Amino acid sequence: MAVLRRLREAIRRKRPDLWADNSWIFHHDNAPSHSSLIVTEFLAKHEIKVIAQPPYSPDLAPCDFFLFPKLKYPLRGTRHESIEAIKRNSLKELKAIPAEAYKKCMENWINRWHACIGSEGGYFEGDHKDLY
Repeated sequence: MAVLRRLREAIRRKRPDLWADNSWIFHHDNAPSHSSLIVTEFLAKHEIKVIAQPPYSPDLAPCDFFLFPKLKYPLRGTRHESIEAIKRNSLKELKAIPAEAYKKCMENWINRWHACIGSEGGYFEGDHKDLY
């Protein structure tokens, strides 16, 4: 719950326009921890709007198509002496990702959702599906 509380606080501070009218929308994948009762209750209690993740669609989750590969490739094959070292090195890699890459990720996320809608929920792969 601490992560969700920090997220809400960050939105309140950084996006006061979205916070004021509660027009922001939360997206997360279908991981069991994301659909647990405690998370669902927290989201409902705070009236957080959620975009439902279609089942079996990891290609729509930015963590899967963008973030995890950006972390996995530079860290692969590295032996870490502790959990703290993993956290430190992961944070270093996250901070090395340019802001423009995050912006492009969000554009790709929107395009992927349009492709999902255009295919009426049918299976497709990658960013290059032309549905228009």
